[in-house]
Amino acid sequence: MARARTAGTPERRPGDREGVAVSQGLRVAAAYAWRLLVVGVVVYVIFALLGRLQLVAVALFLALVVTAVLRPLADLLARRMPRTVAVIVSIMGSLLLVLGVMALVGRVVAGESGRLGHEFAGGLGRIERWLEGSPFHLSHAVMSNLQGKVATFVSEHRSVLISSALSGAGRAVEFVTGLVLALFCSLFFIRSGGKFWRWFKGLLPQGARDPWDRAGRAAWRTFAGYTRGIIIVAATNAVLVGIALYVLGVPLALPLTLLEFFAAFIPLVGSPVALGVATVVALATRGPVVAIIVLALIVVIGQLEGHVLHPLVLSWAVRLHPVVVALSVIAGSILAGVIGAVVAVPMVSVAWSVICELRARPEPEPEPSGRSPSHPSAPPEPRAQPTGPSRAEGP
Repeated sequence: MARARTAGTPERRPGDREGVAVSQGLRVAAAYAWRLLVVGVVVYVIFALLGRLQLVAVALFLALVVTAVLRPLADLLARRMPRTVAVIVSIMGSLLLVLGVMALVGRVVAGESGRLGHEFAGGLGRIERWLEGSPFHLSHAVMSNLQGKVATFVSEHRSVLISSALSGAGRAVEFVTGLVLALFCSLFFIRSGGKFWRWFKGLLPQGARDPWDRAGRAAWRTFAGYTRGIIIVAATNAVLVGIALYVLGVPLALPLTLLEFFAAFIPLVGSPVALGVATVVALATRGPVVAIIVLALIVVIGQLEGHVLHPLVLSWAVRLHPVVVALSVIAGSILAGVIGAVVAVPMVSVAWSVICELRARPEPEPEPSGRSPSHPSAPPEPRAQPTGPSRAEGP
């Protein structure tokens, strides 16, 4: 008769060497470790490919953003005109609106350039006198030395600055190319995104189609909800900042408002940076009192955005802790600069929604006869009505 296993001794498993027993916890940790290594390698390869194809990746991201914003408008117009015409009208109308706003901003800057030059010159003098007074008490020699160092730096690094400007021109060409590609892709995404999704599902094995369909629809609901929500938040911030700057008489109120709108797409960081630029402009043109008032707007807008706008507008689409949002923005900025900071939060939100959707059990399919298989004579049970929003079609 085999001897009973001593209490506390790990159970021997096939493959264990003689005299060596591996605990269950170590087995589970090792199983998770090699799987996580495989996932990490796959993620690294994907990000490496996206880094090499950055222009295409950014263009596709912008195309999805345009699709999320303009598809409801195209669906509304498609009730009164052909689908293709509705898509073209929505895209071209939005493009003309954006170009009109940019032209208006350029006209404002060009019209105020002469006056701003004099105001900035006088403002720099006021800042210098303010730093020389209480409570800083900086000497005039220190300020002159600082100005001399700035002039010397510019003269010594003029070639570097020129090359940076030329590279910026090359970046502008890439930006225009990516914008054209994004508009081209968004035209087809809005027109027949559902057909693309059904074609993609047809390429998958039969058993994988339902999980991929659930994951794709959850990802699109989250991405579209986040995109529309963040545009509402950014527009609200921009309107509040624009009204405040106009009332305070800060020059370049319209360009600074537009800067606040685009900066709000970077959560937690963008709005303070844009208002910091507005504070510098207010300090140079209107003095320290107005600059302090603009600086106070950073706190007010931050509190409004964090405690009112985000919970009301984005809570139903994105459910991430502020710590996760902050870490995502910082990690994205380290990996891909400004672009990474912009796309980090929607990517993390989409990934989390997909994980939650796949972890949830799918609803059981109803029986064709409407009767329970174990009780053929039982009447069909009433089907519960869904309480949540219906699933939207994929992009």
